[in-house]
Amino acid sequence: MAGIYRKGSRVAGLPPGALVHIGDRKSEKVEITVFGYNESGVEEREVDRVEECLELRDNHTATWINVDGLHCIDVLEKLGQHFGIHHLVLEDILDTDQRPKIEDYGDYLYMVLKMFYYDETGSEIITEQVSIVLGSNYVISFQERPGDVFDPVRERIRTGKVRIRKLGADYLAYALVDSIVDNYFVVLEKLYDRIESLEEELVVNPSGSTLKTIHSLKNEMLFLRRSVWPLREVVGRMERLDTVLIRETTAIYLRDLYDHIIQTIDTLETFREMLSGMIDIYLSSISNRMNEVMKVLTIIATIFIPLSFVAGVYGMNFDYMPELSWRWGYYAVLLLMAGAGIFMVMYFKRKKWI
Repeated sequence: MAGIYRKGSRVAGLPPGALVHIGDRKSEKVEITVFGYNESGVEEREVDRVEECLELRDNHTATWINVDGLHCIDVLEKLGQHFGIHHLVLEDILDTDQRPKIEDYGDYLYMVLKMFYYDETGSEIITEQVSIVLGSNYVISFQERPGDVFDPVRERIRTGKVRIRKLGADYLAYALVDSIVDNYFVVLEKLYDRIESLEEELVVNPSGSTLKTIHSLKNEMLFLRRSVWPLREVVGRMERLDTVLIRETTAIYLRDLYDHIIQTIDTLETFREMLSGMIDIYLSSISNRMNEVMKVLTIIATIFIPLSFVAGVYGMNFDYMPELSWRWGYYAVLLLMAGAGIFMVMYFKRKKWI
């Protein structure tokens, strides 16, 4: 929470629509790639000037402009000017702590989503904010860093063997959101593997590090839930919006996407319940281990109670103790103590206490 307030303080006092990048700089330079395509062909470019994007937009049925890197304010201002994007939208694009949402500005739709990767080396989830602007014949996506989950979409556009080249920009926006949601299942699969191995560790050898891992996973689940749950509202509203930007043919696919999001949410809830149960199992395991230790110590102490009593009696310095002057008294007392100890061990075994 401290980090959120610290970032928010950077725009405190500024007028609405002030363009300030809120977030870490995750790329050295801004990279702009453009796909312009129609049913007959596709043109792909990596451009340096925003004006080149307009040429492709005018010559093709649908255009996809992807921007990697948000720290260059000039690029966003030029895109906003050429495509008529409101300053408040540009402000939200630069704020990488946005909640997933969708807003209708008439001529275009603005969406915010969270894209997840799973880092195998650090065993952690890396998150990135993706902003999508859907216009009548174009889609603009803004990312914090190069690298994403959109490669299958790019390949489908290049090959042209599927429906994406036949349909418009609304289907492209659906395809991008669908790629993000599909990758959620990949991340969830990795998390399930971690939870499964953690369960085995919990049963075999629970330790303090196990509890830390459980708490870390619970925090990750909480963050994932906060990022995925609003997405249900985003896709549901896309389907219900009364706008010419989303056609009926695309709304059918949005219903299927909605089902995938519900499945993701259900899986997250299941994982959260599993982790909550694992904490109870951990506490029970630690308690059982402590009980076993206390049981052993109690049995040992109980066996030595009569032995200590005998040793205490003959440790008293009275003059008239007959056994003290007996030649075999010492050995008799040792035999008595050994017999008492053996008797108690046999008794405990008969009671199945040990």
